[in-house]
Amino acid sequence: MMILFFITAFIAIVASIMAVSRTNAVHALLFLIVSFMAISILFFLLGAPFIAALEVIVYAGAIMVLFIFVIMMLNVGGESEDKKTKWLSPKIWIGPALLSLALFIELSYTVFSENEILLNSDPISPKEVGISLFTQYMLGVELVAIMLMAGIVGAYHITRVKRKVKHRFLQEQ
Repeated sequence: MMILFFITAFIAIVASIMAVSRTNAVHALLFLIVSFMAISILFFLLGAPFIAALEVIVYAGAIMVLFIFVIMMLNVGGESEDKKTKWLSPKIWIGPALLSLALFIELSYTVFSENEILLNSDPISPKEVGISLFTQYMLGVELVAIMLMAGIVGAYHITRVKRKVKHRFLQEQ
């Protein structure tokens, strides 16, 4: 079953490279979601189903929604309706869709297979994850949270359009 691990690792690497190399932020987010899903399957194959579920819920769910809100808030570029309709074309979605389909087939095979697929037979409990996150790795968790917030605030201030403030008596009516 090592072949499943290597296929998933390859998909994660390809999706990560595509996420970094895209010039359009929405396309990069699509590939980043595929990368997070592949990493989640890797965790599942390594015997950590709780971490795999956290990967999907926290990263592919909450963090990606946060990124989408930031992109919507910044409204960089002021695209026209033509560009927005191009995002819905099949040409844009074919890459992430194919990678996601491969991951879905692999995950279905993994879940419904009667063979023992997990590479590590020692499951990690949620209690162990919580203890390690809030004792050993607490500083790292806090630093990541501060970095995410600083990135969002910094991106907002960089792209903010400054308006000229006029006194109410000097405004044109």
